[in-house]
Amino acid sequence: MLSGMLALKRLLLVLSIALGAAFLAAQTKVWTAQELFQRNVGSKEDQETAFPPHKIIGNIYYVGTRSLASFLVVTPEGNILIDSMYERTVPVIRKSVADLGFRFADTKIVLGSHAHADHMEGDAMIKELTGAKVMAMAEDVPALEKMMPGNKPHPIDRVLHDGDEVKLGGATLVAHLTPGHTRGCTTWSMKVQDGGRTYDVVIIGSMGVNAGTRLVNNPQVPDIADEYKRGFKVLRGLACDVPLGSHPAMYNLAEKYPKLGKGANPFIDPAGYKTEVDIEERAFLDVLREQTDAQQQKDAAAKK
Repeated sequence: MLSGMLALKRLLLVLSIALGAAFLAAQTKVWTAQELFQRNVGSKEDQETAFPPHKIIGNIYYVGTRSLASFLVVTPEGNILIDSMYERTVPVIRKSVADLGFRFADTKIVLGSHAHADHMEGDAMIKELTGAKVMAMAEDVPALEKMMPGNKPHPIDRVLHDGDEVKLGGATLVAHLTPGHTRGCTTWSMKVQDGGRTYDVVIIGSMGVNAGTRLVNNPQVPDIADEYKRGFKVLRGLACDVPLGSHPAMYNLAEKYPKLGKGANPFIDPAGYKTEVDIEERAFLDVLREQTDAQQQKDAAAKK
């Protein structure tokens, strides 16, 4: 009996070590910038198919698709929508809002994460449908003004700057300039009440390096590498209990959602926030290193 118990304990110990190693390996996986891009954007079907709308925490709800995030902040004076996504996916948002029991017409403010079509192209349509005020970071305004689906001018009712606050019905969102991915890429933070506690929520704009982005000798944005570094510094300085992002893969929505209502709120994940920032910064630094080395080799060859 004693030998059997010892054997069982050894087996459990081996399994524990193996599982721990597997978990550590998953947490320390080195992602390339291209892998992160594919993880985030998914397929066209992922971009257009609604993810089950749900409450995240407090007065924040998810109304996006499987790979494009859109968040609804509900207040007694109307609601704030963060990321309108593509114009063709606005009906997805509208239905998700209704499925949660809210009125799409109560959208009073539209905010965005960054000036790419998959996140902010739908601004004009939502303004047409609801009369909401569209607000955007100053550094992204030039890019947004070129975003004209159906030749509709991109509406901008308020130009925001780093540190500006957007308030409605007791909710306050703070705009943090985290540039690099776009000049005005914006990370939003807010405090929410849930279960008698206050939580810090951070919605990461995006820190990915898309294919073809020149981090070295970029003629359009000469200091783009420094802008990325500034963005990461800002992210590391933010208090975060609940990490969210412009793509749900940035906070592991698919893994967390099935755990809702089965214990502690899975979206409360401060360690996950740090992990995501670490993953994205390492991918950026790898691209920067590769491009710097290539440029140095090119310069050396030119001198011969």
